[in-house]
Parts: sequence; C-alpha cells; structure tokens
Amino acid sequence: MYFLSGWPKRLLCPLESLEQPLRIQTDPQRAFFAVLSPSQLSIWYCRPSVLIVSYKELAKAASQFGPYKEAEWRPDSTMIAVSTANGYILFFEIPSVRDKYLYEPVYPKGSPHLKGTLHYKEEQCAPSLNLEVKKVLDLQASITSLQSTLEDLLVATADGFLHLVHWDGMTNGRKAINLCTVPFSVDLQSSRGSLLGFEDVYIRDMEYCATLDGFAVVFNDGRVGFITPMSSRFTAEQLHGVWAQDVIDGTCVAVNNKYRLMAFGCANGSVQVYTIDTTTGAMQFSHKLELTPKQYPDIWNKTGPVKLIRWSPDSCVVMVTWECGGLSLWSVFGAQLICTLGGDFAYQSDGAKKDPLKINSMTWGSEGYHLWVIDGISPSNMKPERDGSNEARQFGILQFHFIKSALTVNPCMSNQEQVLLQGEDRLYLNCGDATQAQSPRNNTSAHSEHKPTRERGPFSDGSLDSQGLSTLLGHRHWHVVQIHSTYLESNWPIRFSAIDKLGQNVAVVGKFGFAHYSLLTKKWKLFGNITQEQNMMVTGGLAWWNDFIVLACYNLNDHQEELRIYLRTSNLDNAFAHITKVQADTLLLSVFRDIVILFRADCCICLYSIERRPEGLNPTASIQVLQEVSMSRYIPHPFLVVSVTLTSVRTETGITLKMPQQACEAESIMLNLAGQLIMLQRDRSGPQIRDKDNNPNQRKHLPFCAPVVLAQSVENVWTTCRINKQKRHLLEALWLSCGGAGMKVWLPLFPRDHRKPHSFLSRRIMLPFHINIYPLAVLFEDALVLGAVNDTVLYDCLYTQTSAREHLEVLFPFSIVERTSQIYLHHILRQLLVRNLGEQALLLAHSCATLPYFPHVLELMLHEVLEEEATSREPIPDPLLPTVAKFITEFPLFLQTVVHCARKTEYALWNYLFAAVGNPKDLFEECLMAQDLDTAASYLIILQNMEVPAVSRQHATLLFNTALEQGKWDLCRHMIRFLKAIGSGETETPPATPTTQEPSSSSGFEFFRHRSISLSQSAENLHSKFNLTKTLSMPSGPSGKRWSKDSDCAENMYIDMMLWRHARRLLEEIKLKDLGCFAAQLGFELIGWLCKERARAARVDDFVFALKKLHKDFLWPFPVIPASSINSPFKNGKYKTAMGEHLLKSQSADTFVNMDMDTGVSNTPRSRSWLGTISSSQREIDTVSSHGPHMQDAFLSPLLSKVFLIGDECSIGSATDLTETSSMVDGDWTMVDENFSSLSLTQSELEHLSLELASKGPHKSQVQLRYLLHIFMEAGCLDWCIIIGLILRESSVINQVFSIMQSSDIDGEICQNIKTGLYAVDKWASTDCPGYKPFLNIIKPQIQKLSEIAEEQVQPEAFQPVNPSKVTEQANPRAEESRTSSSHGTNPQSDAGNSGASRHEEDKSKTEDEDSFQEGSYDCVVS
Repeated sequence: MYFLSGWPKRLLCPLESLEQPLRIQTDPQRAFFAVLSPSQLSIWYCRPSVLIVSYKELAKAASQFGPYKEAEWRPDSTMIAVSTANGYILFFEIPSVRDKYLYEPVYPKGSPHLKGTLHYKEEQCAPSLNLEVKKVLDLQASITSLQSTLEDLLVATADGFLHLVHWDGMTNGRKAINLCTVPFSVDLQSSRGSLLGFEDVYIRDMEYCATLDGFAVVFNDGRVGFITPMSSRFTAEQLHGVWAQDVIDGTCVAVNNKYRLMAFGCANGSVQVYTIDTTTGAMQFSHKLELTPKQYPDIWNKTGPVKLIRWSPDSCVVMVTWECGGLSLWSVFGAQLICTLGGDFAYQSDGAKKDPLKINSMTWGSEGYHLWVIDGISPSNMKPERDGSNEARQFGILQFHFIKSALTVNPCMSNQEQVLLQGEDRLYLNCGDATQAQSPRNNTSAHSEHKPTRERGPFSDGSLDSQGLSTLLGHRHWHVVQIHSTYLESNWPIRFSAIDKLGQNVAVVGKFGFAHYSLLTKKWKLFGNITQEQNMMVTGGLAWWNDFIVLACYNLNDHQEELRIYLRTSNLDNAFAHITKVQADTLLLSVFRDIVILFRADCCICLYSIERRPEGLNPTASIQVLQEVSMSRYIPHPFLVVSVTLTSVRTETGITLKMPQQACEAESIMLNLAGQLIMLQRDRSGPQIRDKDNNPNQRKHLPFCAPVVLAQSVENVWTTCRINKQKRHLLEALWLSCGGAGMKVWLPLFPRDHRKPHSFLSRRIMLPFHINIYPLAVLFEDALVLGAVNDTVLYDCLYTQTSAREHLEVLFPFSIVERTSQIYLHHILRQLLVRNLGEQALLLAHSCATLPYFPHVLELMLHEVLEEEATSREPIPDPLLPTVAKFITEFPLFLQTVVHCARKTEYALWNYLFAAVGNPKDLFEECLMAQDLDTAASYLIILQNMEVPAVSRQHATLLFNTALEQGKWDLCRHMIRFLKAIGSGETETPPATPTTQEPSSSSGFEFFRHRSISLSQSAENLHSKFNLTKTLSMPSGPSGKRWSKDSDCAENMYIDMMLWRHARRLLEEIKLKDLGCFAAQLGFELIGWLCKERARAARVDDFVFALKKLHKDFLWPFPVIPASSINSPFKNGKYKTAMGEHLLKSQSADTFVNMDMDTGVSNTPRSRSWLGTISSSQREIDTVSSHGPHMQDAFLSPLLSKVFLIGDECSIGSATDLTETSSMVDGDWTMVDENFSSLSLTQSELEHLSLELASKGPHKSQVQLRYLLHIFMEAGCLDWCIIIGLILRESSVINQVFSIMQSSDIDGEICQNIKTGLYAVDKWASTDCPGYKPFLNIIKPQIQKLSEIAEEQVQPEAFQPVNPSKVTEQANPRAEESRTSSSHGTNPQSDAGNSGASRHEEDKSKTEDEDSFQEGSYDCVVS
C-alpha cells in the first residue's frame, strides 16, 4: 500500500538559531508546514522545501508566556494558534503579500517555459507570507491539548476544563466546560451516565472526528473515551461521553475520518483501534496494532509507550512511533507494512546494533508522498555545526519519501491485473515491456486502434484482458515511468493514476487537468491548450475504457460538475472530448464492461452506458444515463464510501447455470462503506424477468434490493468481468483484502455435473486465508496474488568511522521496493476441505491443474497441515491430514507430492505423515509400476531412514535393475553408490538425488579407449598421439574405484553380478547399441568381461539374425543393387571396370575421420578422400559455414566418449559432424576439385557411386560401430568382428580377423562357428539381400582358406587375449597387403578393352599415392 523509497533527506535551516525544533505541523491543504521551537515559529513551503517566514519571540514576552508547546492551523490556513507553557494561546495571522514570491525559477535561454501562463507564479515559487500576532489569550492553566474544529478551537487544560474558542469572535465566544459535569457511560442507550468522579482528571490528548461528530479523548489516568455533543449546542449538559472499557493505559490518540476509526496508543506499546457501534453508540473494539515476538524477538516488548500516531492524508495507512524510537507503518485494518526496529534499520552491516531513531514530532506531507519528522538528537549533536558564520545549519527535520499503490486514491483500479504504484514524480508498473506484454495472448494489439469494437471489446473471449503470466511475473524490477516535468511543474502533486487493461497506457491527474503516456511509443500527451488544463479539476478519479479515458471533473470556468471522455489516440483537447453534465460532486468513478458507475456527494449511485461511435477519423464515445440509485438512507456521510464497483457477482448461482449468458451482466453494486462491504443485488423477484422478451432493455433497469453487509474490515475488493468456463470458481469469486486479518474470498459453489443443488447448501461461501504479502492485484485465472515489498540495502561501509555519525546513509539503509507474488490456491482448497466441501475443492483443483505451479500448491497444502498437526501439543479431535492425503491421491502427482513434502520435513514428522498417506514401501512399488524412477529413488531415501538395511537393499536392487533396463544411467550411478553405502554400513549418508552428470562418470570408458590405441598405428604415431591425451588418465571417482580398490568387497561383487547379468542379457538380445551406452555410462569393463564370456554370451549363434538386428539398431541401410542396370559393374558379382576397385577402396578410405576420432586426436587439417567429401551432406556443410574454422580447438579432447555417453535423443551428430567437416574450410575443397578433374567419372559410374553412398548409415552409427569393433577385436570376440565388418562392408576388417585366426591358436569351434555363420549369411544374401553378394564374393577366397584351417586343426588350444602391441606389429603390414591383394586378386581381367585397362592403371597409381600420403593417419582397420 505505502512503501519507503530511498534515503530520508535532512533539511538545512538558513537561520542561525540554536534552538532545537519541537513540533512540526502541516496546514490542512498540506502546502505549508509550521515548525515550532521553544521561542520561534517558522513557516516552510513544502515543495520546494524552503523557509518562508520565521517569528522570534522577544525575551521579555518569552519569559511571560513560557516556551512554545503546540501549534494548530485554522482549517482555511489563514491562522495558527500556538499554546505556551504558562497557559497562553497566541493567535498568529498569516496575511499573504499579493503577487510577491520569494523564489523564482530561472530557465535557460530558448526554454519552452513561458512566464505568461496562468497560475504560473503560485505553482513555481514559494509565496511571500507574514506572521503577525493578532491576539493573546490567557487561560490561566497549563494547556494539555489543542484541537481545531471547523469554526472553533477546542482547548483542554490541566484544571479539567474544556474551552471552546472561536477563531473570529474570540472575546464573546469563549465557553468553558468542566469535565466533571459531563456524564460518561458504556453506551449512549444508558439512561444516565456516571460522572468522572475525580477532581484531578483532565484530557491529555484529543482529536476531533468529523464523520463521527465528536472527540476521541485520552485522560491523564490512562482511560480513553469518546465525547459527542447530543445536539448542535456545545454545553456541558449537551455533551455525553462513552468509555472504552478495556483500555486503562492510553497515552495518545489519532482519528481516521474516512473509516471512522479511533487509534489509541497504550503504555504497553500496542495501539488499540476502536470504532463506534452505530446502533448503540458504544465504543467497539476493531483491531490491535502490535509487534509480534515472532517477527521482532529482541524488541517487541521493549518499545516503551506509544508516543505518536499519525494517519496518512488518504486515511489508508497509519504511522506509529514509540518512546524508545522507531517508525512503523500499518494499513488501516492492521497489516504491517514497514517497521524500522528490525533488519537493516536496526543493525549495521557488521552486525552491530544501532540506536533507533527517536521522534519528537511527525506529520504527513501532500498526498502522503512525504513524512516530515523531527528527530530527537542527543545533546552531543546539539552544538552548531558550522565553521563559517553564514553557513546553513543542519537541524533535525527529516523528510521520508514514500510511493503508494494507486488503489489508495483510485479504487476503480481493483478490476485490473496490474500493480501500479505512484510516487510524487514517477510511476512504477509491473507490466514489464509493453511490446512483450501484448504478445502472450494478443499479438496485434499494437494496432488496436484500427480494430472494430466488436473484435476488441471486452466480451469477445476475454483473452485480450488478461496478460501472460510471464509478463506480470517476469522479474523483480519495475517498469518506471517518469512523469512529464512540464505537467508536474504546474500540477504537483499527482493525485490519481490509472492503467489500462492491457498495461500499455497510463494516465495521471495532478492538481489540474491530466496527462497520459503510452508504453509502446514511450511518449506523453499533454493538453495543447494550457487554459483547458487549468480549468478542469478531476474530483472522482479516472479510469480507462478501451481506448478512452473516462474521468469526473469540476469545470472551474462554468462552475459545473462534468463527466468527460477523451480518446487516447486524438490530441488532448476538449474539442475531441464527450462531456456530460453531472448534478452533484462526483466522489468516485468506476467502469464495468460498458457501464460507468459514479458515486456522487448527494449519496446517489448513477449508472451510465458508454458506447463507441466511429465518426470520421477520430471515433467518439457517447454516454447515456441508465439508472440512479439513492443510498442516502444507508450512508451517514458520503465521505465514508471508500470504493464503489459494479460486478457480475450474485448469490443465486442457480440462475447462472440455466442462463450462463447472464453471468456477465452487471448484477450487483459493491460498496465499501468505511470498511463494511455492502452488496446491492438486482431485484429479480418482480415481473421484469418475464417482460424481458418484449423489451430487451428492461433488464438494465431492474431495481436493486436492500443492501446486505458481506464483510467487515475490508480495505480492497477485486472482481473481474471476464468469463472462463473452465475456471468459473476463480473468475466469479469476490476477493477481499482485510488488513491484518489477511484475505477473504467469496467463492461460488456449483453443483457437480449440473445436478440439482442441495437446498441446504449455500450458493456462496466466505473463506478467510492469510498470505505473507500485502495484496495489490489478483490474477484470477492464475490463482496468484501480486504485491510489493520493501527491501533495504546497507551502504554504511562506504563511509569512514569519523564522519559516520552525521551521514543519513549510515543511520538509514537505502529502501527499495520489490515486486512479489504469492500462490493462494492451497489456502482455499484447505478451507474447503475443513468445511467438508471436498467435491468443490476437487472441481476447483481440476480447473487449475494445468498451472505450472500446481504440484507446488498440493505440496504446500500437505506440508502446512502436517506441520500444524504433527507439532500440536494438544491432541487434535478431527485431524485434517487424512482428508488432505485422500484429496491429493485424486491427482497423478500424488507420489511426487508426498515424497517431496517428506524430504522437506524433519524426520520426526515422517511417521505421522506416512500413517496418513500410506506405507512408503507400497508407495515405492507404485512408483516402479508407474515407471517413475526418480520419485522411487526419493522414496528409497525415506526407506533407508525408516527401515532396516536389508529392506532398503532389496528395494534398491529392484530400482537398480529397473533403471538399468530403462537406461537411466544417472540414476544407475547413484544406485551403485547407494548400494555400496548400505554395504559398508554408511546408512547415515543417504545418496544424493540425481543431479547433473559427474565428470568422472565417463572415466572408465575413456581408460579402455586409451588402452587400446588403434591397431594399425605405427609406434611413433602412437607415442605422439598418446602424449596429447595423457591428461585423461586412469579413471577416478566411483566408477573407477570399484574395479580396483574395492573389488574384493562382497558388496561390490553383488553390484558386479547385477551389471554382468544386465550385460549378458543385452548381448543375448543383440542390443549392441545399448551395451555400448551401458559400458560407457557406468564405466563397465567391457573388454575384460567379454574375454570371459567369449564362448558363452559373447558367442553369435545366428549370424543372419544378428546382422539384421544391427542394421535395425544402428539405422544402417541394407546394400542394394539397382535392377535396371544391366551393364552394372557389379553384375554377376564380378567387377567389370576399375570403378569397382575405387568403390571398394572408398569403403575403407572413408573411415579416416572415425579413425582420427577414435584415437582421441584431432587430425582435421588433413585432406579428405573425395568419396568422403561427397558423402558430407548439405547439413554438415551448413554447420561449417555457421560455426567456422575457429571451432576446431574445442574438439581436441576425445569425442568418442560422447558417442555412447550421449543418448540417441541428443544430437551427438552436431559435435562429430562439426569436427568432420570443419577441415573443409582449411583448403580441402581444392583437393576435391583436383580429384574430380582427374577422375572424370561417367554418368553411370556416378549413379553407382551415389547408390553406394546411399547404402551407408548415419555418421554417428558408423563411429559407434567402429568403437564396438575395436572393443570386440581386443576381447577376441571374432564372430562379432566379422558381423560388424560385414555391415561396414570392409574387407580389410574381415581379412584382419582371418589373419588373426590363421596366426593364432584359435579354438576350432570358433572357426567352425564363423564359417557356418558366413555360409548362412551367403545363403541369406542370395535369396533376400543381393546387395551383400558383391562383398561376399570379394571375401570368398578367405572363407575357403578358413575352412581349410578349420579342417587342419587337430587340437585347439585355449585362446589367449591378444596383446595390442603384438597385433599392431603383425596386423598392420598384413592388413595393407591383404587389402591390396584382395582387391587385385578378386578382380579378373577386364573385358572392357585397352582404354578401360589404362584408366585402371592410372586410377590405381593415384589411389596408391593417396594411400601413401595418408598412411598412418586414417588407414586404421579396427578403430
């Protein structure tokens, strides 16, 4: 509502007075303030804060009168009465010197400011005033209190008398009333009141309340009461007093006229707020303002008595200070907004406690933007702080700055979803950037002026009127709009402000006229004719209606109240305004859909219909009176009406079910009368409903029923005119802010499935709930309350110790206002469940289930009920937790909600929680059945704490196996750690919940890769390349340690058994891709395990099935032969041209990239083979062009770990493709061109070439297959090597396997298995996949040789694992040799004649050149 802003300022006094000021008091118009010192009275101007005149009492008179004590202004600001210690009252007259000003602004040359403008001098400069003592009155008794009424001055003296002094005729108008003769009773109905009864009772403090027509008084003995004149005559016989029975330690009083409240400060530090019961006249307790030990544990009971209470000018907040110091600000019904006794106000940045600011006097400035404070300075600071003789002295007047909600002065803003705060020269908006604000639900509103009304009207579908959540909640910063200085100069202070529904336009009203601002164009619009601006004074506030500004104003020229409508898009001029005359002063204005509602000073509510008329370029709006409703019977004083709104809310929701179109009608008037919310509904009991068919306008003129009081202590009301059938509960509800009592919602109750409602079930229910912020706006569909909160920043460390005492920056923190929001849905659901309205709660919850924070809502509700009930000292007769638990089970998020709540609650409360929601073991099993493994892992932590280790191990094993099956590797790693912890007895340390992947998770995998450097590398290459990757050494972390240090532990054996079982299952089901991921992610030692399983799980029984399965898993296409090509080089399985050789070479040649990556080194700057270049797709080329060559270095670390560490869903392709193609930028395109020009391929050859490329799989799959080939080769699983070689169609791989089998003592069974498998593949290829035939024909001689070996073998010996270095030595030359020989040997003489042969020779030599150039770089066979 009100928020502190920035640092306070200290005023400089230009006079050389050493007197410390005692009192400060603003005049009724708050343009001036009087400062009282013991012998001096000064008048200051508020803006700018400058001294105008000062009156110094002469020494002789000062000794006669005594020091000055109090000052009181006359209501018209023409006189000041000052009381003195010796019982005198001095009446000062303040004549203004006409057209004379003390200060004039100086403008630079060429400035647009003109001195000829109307009211120029009054607004710009401080007027010249004089102070003259007109009259001195001696009351011959010490004066305790002064109070100004409309015509009189009321003076209380210490001898128990009350004096009534006329401001004008002081001599004959003096009356004295002895308080002992005034009767006092508990209420006004008592026939005869008792008298005070004591001789020495007098009034210590009093204040006049105009709306109650009486005085709130505090007596010197601490009793408090209210004195009212029973008739117009003010005599002792006509006065009657009422006691407040409970207060016996009153110290001071302040009265709120708008809400008819009396706030009595007490000696115990609390403020008791009373009102008058209108029926009995008794004093009725309303609420209490007091600090709580929860918020202020150090000082809540050490504040001392309340010293001063001051209500703000708009009566919305009250400032309280105590004898010990400090300021606290409260809303009208007791919500605490600010307190300087805690936080950064009370403590320095180093933690040292500060002395609270002691306050002698305070008063509010204009519109509540400032609080003027006289602080009590300690004697050490009383010395004059001046070095020179003329320098201005700092003395104790502080000015605190506030910004406030627009709701305080313009309550029609309550149907908006924006928060709008107004400061004295700027506005704070929460709607973010207007250009984004329009996008969430309405993309074209930037051009909304050109849309027809039908499209843009508020009825269309409501989508326009609600902003996106992201816009309203986006960030914590405000959108600050500085008010135009030209308007502000002549119209300070800003009195009203309003924002439109879309949050794109704001309008402000100052002293005269108004101005508006567009957040889209970032421009202000002011009146072109300044006379028009200065002739209108807005009285009843303003509101936006589509593109129009609706305002109620007083025309100073014609002395006429008017209702005006201005179009935003046209120039600001009365020529473009629609003006309607109004009978009486307008106090409040509000807009509902197409109806304007006015509340006038004659207590009438007037409804107008507003209609847009497109006439010419500038559309206009016209207004017609619909209805007038007189409220004078119910409203004692028009000033008491805080807000008036038209709503679609009504009690009989049965009608809304039958006729939903009526739900948007203006059904009722909500009137906030001094905190009482009064509802006037349309009277539908008469014949009007039947007549509505004949006359469609009849419905608008339905009379209103008698008013009904809905709620007390209401500060703000929020309703909306939108319709959303999915969220009717929230949109048809009425939201109330009730100060310290929190919020209330008047919720409609709907019968389910359109059944007939129960007769005993009320149609609406009022539900109270507490929130932690002060509500400023309600987002209806989003179930959120928006607010603002004061925060502070300390800067005392910037100043040195010596000067620290003088700086306000050290004494006070810097105050800032932050946006905030809070969910309220869980409060409402809980209140409904408490009242056994579970069905309504379900309807409401299901309508909000799509909200992003709905899971949090359920969790909050469960958590709050659990905390309250489980920590309650007394047994709870009817616990709510079982009901809440049952309610949450209705939602799919039940399992997560329970476990998240448990994890955030202390262990002691778990038993109580799970007694209500169910056994955690059962909930764990439900998670497993629902495949929600992360939630199951959270339940495991609960089980670990609540059950014996055996139970948690059993459940952990279940979860581990399931996670393995589903490939949840992160979870698997955590489960391994968890199982080890249980085994080693570390049950106290629960496993961490799954977080981001640990860096060590892939280390085991990297270790295996570096052990097995490519078999065809030469020793030098091996050495140089290994140096590059030395940093990725032995594995560290959980995955690595397991294989070394703890291998003998039984627990590790248990884990290993599970991992082996899973690996065996993957291999048996031929899921090689999953096996690779499994090994890479969990650091599983695949090679060692495969060595053991070579003759069992790692043996391939059905080569054809395995081949098909790998094609499917790795998305690798089957090779095809085009049926159309009769003259194919592949015809009959024979090569007829040399092209075949190139094609075959290309298969092995294209492996270069993968070799580079598999060895863990980036060899990208080398040239690429032409075939590889062709195979790079356009997508890869795009990648290069967008990323550029500078990206190369990023991929120097081995990429292969990513091949399996990143799942299929992620695009590893982007990383590997970039490395593959980034070399193109380094001049490889020239190589490509050379190759193309020298090869000069024919059309048919190109077709075959493209066909060959089309039969290759994705690059990622190729990298993964080569890696697996590498693993199987090391482990000696030769049958798998053959299958992968077949898929890649690389004869070199097959040759290498065959050479190993020839050179080593291989188990005959293995040879036989491979031979059988290959024959089966050959047979399958002949029938089902002829594309494999050419390749099988190439390796046929090797197969025949293999069968001879198999027959020769007599006694097979056990196979020993191959030593990598040994294989490198013997396999490398053989591989090279066998590759060339096979390509020559299996190629019979060409039938194509000499030209073909010569080309064959030429190409062969070129290929050999390429081979020699690239030897050792990519010519790796296995990996």
